[in-house]
Amino acid sequence: MRTASSAEDFLQKAPAWNEELGQLRKILLSTGLDETIKWGALVYCRNGKNVVGINGFKSYFGLWFFQGALLKDQKQRLMNAQEGRTKAQRQWRFQSAKEIDRKLILSYIKEAIALADNGEAIKPDRDKPIDVPSELASALKKNAKARRNFDAMSKSCRREYAEYISEAKKPETRQRRLEKIMPMIEAGGRFNS
Repeated sequence: MRTASSAEDFLQKAPAWNEELGQLRKILLSTGLDETIKWGALVYCRNGKNVVGINGFKSYFGLWFFQGALLKDQKQRLMNAQEGRTKAQRQWRFQSAKEIDRKLILSYIKEAIALADNGEAIKPDRDKPIDVPSELASALKKNAKARRNFDAMSKSCRREYAEYISEAKKPETRQRRLEKIMPMIEAGGRFNS
């Protein structure tokens, strides 16, 4: 995950989609939403609530709406990027600048802002049990400080760490991820901050 200190820095670190992301940014800035960097991407908020974000990936760039499942989506542009995991968030993917329709995008953003203003949201399932993968459980058994910090974290924070490991398919990837997060857990830090 790339880190950026500003919107300009973010765009420089996305050379494959620099121009296209810049176009989306201009549209978003025209809405009056507050621009910030979260999770290595540009996120636009209203009164502290995440409304929409932009990012670029290998084969596409796009918008994601934090409460996209509540949008009418009359033009059928939105998709769930992680079926079975994501309840509220929806993505709008683009492969070229030609697909950027300012008027249509603004209509979706306007609806998303109205949802945020009205406090409408799909709440995460906070009672879902945390499935700690065996690699993480074993590493925590060997490190008392990390174990204490992990146990003291919020349920959502523990879940983020656990899912980061279990999402990796290959054992070597799981091990690399474990080596990356153990110092973070030992320091008592959040996974996504």
